[in-house]
Amino acid sequence: MSSKSLIAALVITAGAVASSGIAVAQSDKTCDKGEFCVWAGPDYTGAVQRLDLETANPGECITLTVVGRSFANRLSRDASVYQRENCSTEAEFTTYPRHGTYVPDAYFVIRGLQVWGP
Repeated sequence: MSSKSLIAALVITAGAVASSGIAVAQSDKTCDKGEFCVWAGPDYTGAVQRLDLETANPGECITLTVVGRSFANRLSRDASVYQRENCSTEAEFTTYPRHGTYVPDAYFVIRGLQVWGP
């Protein structure tokens, strides 16, 4: 393979990876129905991570890729947020109801999430 072909292949691959829908994106203050969204900054600012029932299995602890300072629960299930990434109850944690709970300034930094069953 020539060096031009190799460079072209690398550029195409990098573009495909960059546009593949990575869970962390730049700030967007919207959170669609059926999503749990967590933002790095207060008032829904900074990088955002979006989870749904395909990416957040109920009953499992999910380590967030964004250290959260604000969030919205628009899932059809209750969700608990945790200060520790391993969902430890030895640190701060709180459960929020389904269908539209918005928290613009969390009481503690959020590193873990657990979605509850129906």
